[in-house]
Amino acid sequence: MDKAESKSFGKPDEVREFPKGRLELARIGGAIVGRSTFEPGWRWSTSVKPIAKTQSCQAAHLGYLVSGALRTRMDDGTEFETRAGEVALIPPGHDGWVVGSEPVVFIDFQGMAHFAKQAE
Repeated sequence: MDKAESKSFGKPDEVREFPKGRLELARIGGAIVGRSTFEPGWRWSTSVKPIAKTQSCQAAHLGYLVSGALRTRMDDGTEFETRAGEVALIPPGHDGWVVGSEPVVFIDFQGMAHFAKQAE
């Protein structure tokens, strides 16, 4: 990182759309930051699993929940809920879904480079 930069999600570098969701990516300072919007009814295992072609989400996420509530179930059965205003660290091997009727907006500083990207 050798220069100051500023980016806007209003003009993302890349957009990925999937059932009941959208991911906007900003590449900055050698990093990729993602803003995900998940609509009520969104669930990783039904919306993204067919794209990723893995049994569970294999991305590690470190992010801030701007709005809504997101429930996460780890492959070992552990579950937790993240709500607006909270920061979450979610290791690989999980499913996630929107809780309630408010869309989830999640800013992810770590795990979105391959999220919702077609598996090869």
